[in-house]
Amino acid sequence: MAVTIDLSGSVAVVTGGTRGVGAGITTALLEAGAEVVTCARRPPDQPIEAAGRTARFLPVDLRDPAAVADFFDRVRDDHGRLDLLVNNAGGTPFRMLAEGGAAQQARVVELNLVAPLTASLAAYEVMRHQPGGGAVIMIGSVSGTRPSPGSAAYGAAKAGLDNLARTMAVEWAPRVRVNTLVLGMVRTELSHLHYGDEDGIAAVARTVPLDRLAEPSDIGDACVFLASDHAAYITGASLLVHGGGERPAFLDAATVNR
Repeated sequence: MAVTIDLSGSVAVVTGGTRGVGAGITTALLEAGAEVVTCARRPPDQPIEAAGRTARFLPVDLRDPAAVADFFDRVRDDHGRLDLLVNNAGGTPFRMLAEGGAAQQARVVELNLVAPLTASLAAYEVMRHQPGGGAVIMIGSVSGTRPSPGSAAYGAAKAGLDNLARTMAVEWAPRVRVNTLVLGMVRTELSHLHYGDEDGIAAVARTVPLDRLAEPSDIGDACVFLASDHAAYITGASLLVHGGGERPAFLDAATVNR
């Protein structure tokens, strides 16, 4: 029996949903029938469209609690409800700890941990008052599960985000489900900044057991599942979306054929 996921009638917010992974999530939600509102500080170069519908964009600085509260109030007033928040906005430049001051590292933590907390609190104020509650999805990273040289503050923030989601899941149950997608490497329009040219990207992909980087659509499909009734009993979970992880370095260093 075929299983289809229909999110028609639901309203979703995707932070940073205008490019890269966020655009993949937005597209997947549109294709599943959801009404999607994206937000960022700057508008997208072009609207995101799928299944004959277009995602709405509203500007907001996620580091401004008052602006975030106003944003979610507007979503509620304009759309009547809020069923899903995907905390996707985040990121970091590559910078070794000794090369950046404390203030720079703190800004990374603010964007990747404090901003999702702020958005989640504002979304919860909408979700907890409506029939059916809602769901929150944190976009985490394998950087939060292992040493992360060059992105230490980012890794620390993502580790904190996963713990935050687990605690929210307990405190906000049964009205609101909260889960985390723990991402590995994803191929986006910015991949060259991290992995180099096509040869570099291909070399990095060969370190992944599934022999490729994730596509933004892979992340979008996982979000659609966690937002749906098929995941109605899933909360406080961390779903690894990393293609099997990273090949252990000792396997390549060992002299014994395996």
